[in-house]
Amino acid sequence: MGNPFSKRREPPAARNPSVAEIEARNRADKAIRDAQAAKELADKIRNDALEESRRMDARLDEANRKAERADEDARRLRDAIIASESRATAAAQAAASAAAATQQEALKEAKAELERARQTIEEARRTEAAARAEAERRWQAAEEGRQRAEAARADADRATKAAQAEAQKAAAAKEEAEKRWKAGIQPVVTPSPEELEKAKRRIQYQEGVFHFAIAGVAGSGKSSLINAFRGLRNRDADAAATGVTETTLTMTRYPDPNPQHPFVWFDIPGAGTLKVPDWQYFNAQGLYVFDCIIVLFDNRFTMTDTAILSNARRFQIPTYIVRSKADQHIRNLMRDMGYDSEEDDEDDPGRRNRLYTAARRQFIEETRKSVKTNLENAGLPDQRVYIVSNDNLLGMVRGNAPKRAIDELTLLTNLFTEAHLRRSRATN
Repeated sequence: MGNPFSKRREPPAARNPSVAEIEARNRADKAIRDAQAAKELADKIRNDALEESRRMDARLDEANRKAERADEDARRLRDAIIASESRATAAAQAAASAAAATQQEALKEAKAELERARQTIEEARRTEAAARAEAERRWQAAEEGRQRAEAARADADRATKAAQAEAQKAAAAKEEAEKRWKAGIQPVVTPSPEELEKAKRRIQYQEGVFHFAIAGVAGSGKSSLINAFRGLRNRDADAAATGVTETTLTMTRYPDPNPQHPFVWFDIPGAGTLKVPDWQYFNAQGLYVFDCIIVLFDNRFTMTDTAILSNARRFQIPTYIVRSKADQHIRNLMRDMGYDSEEDDEDDPGRRNRLYTAARRQFIEETRKSVKTNLENAGLPDQRVYIVSNDNLLGMVRGNAPKRAIDELTLLTNLFTEAHLRRSRATN
């Protein structure tokens, strides 16, 4: 297996899927709010439509009454016409018996009377037709209003059912949250869009760059591990500050000094140095924006570690459990086995190697067993623990091949391979 630092690393091929997932959840929350607003609008439309339908019915009744009055007016007009015709006939008869000089004038008057009667009838017919057309139009408008009201009522019913279903889901979620709270299980909080953008600004998030977080409790050696990943010793000018107590009180950003490595490393404050509960540590530090998280521990596996691992699984962020200072722990075990110094091995030169092999095996077995037990107790699936020495890791980053490496090369290979694969999958 080649050195993962021997070739140029390509920048990520896609956006961070955790960031995309958070944005999708926020869009889903907005969709629920939009559905509620649509339901309220549908209720208003339904009520307005019902009111419009009642007004249309009233207008239709008025149109029918007008049509009836028009019929009555037409009937009276017809009666008047008949009477007029009778009078005209009588006038004609009277004119016939009158003098010849007045006969022609009487005839003209009769014709004029007949023409006026005809025009009156035509006007009555037009009035009746207009009244019936207006009544038909009002009936059609009322029918369309009724249909719109029915459609609005159906939409409102569907929106109501959807809202009820969402309400039931929300109630179930609330009940489940209360149960989990009473059981001592801390709540899961999805970052808001504002919190997401704030977290990205805080770490100076860049597209085209991999962001690696090194998290753990105070004193676990995060700064030294970051220096090793960056190919620096603790005493180098650009190295992260190290100390016996927790040095990092705020998140610190360390770009990789190798221009061929599009990596940025972040030293995350230990949970014990901040006034936040373990279960809030993940969101408070904005760890959901990183490409992967290295959970570093020295002598213990804490609730903070399990909280980080649990939340990272929810955001589908790769995690790597790392135990550092392997060389120190192995030397301590050798002393417990009776080894003091190389001077004690003058009579038995192979004794030191035998003790080292035994101490190394014991340290690896105890570490893996401890992590497995802690993961089981936290309800988390088993995952590998990487046992490393910072000196060995630094040597590999610089192109050397340490003789007593444990998991250093595997950690480097898996770390960078998974980061690239995760971004590549996001494009498919």
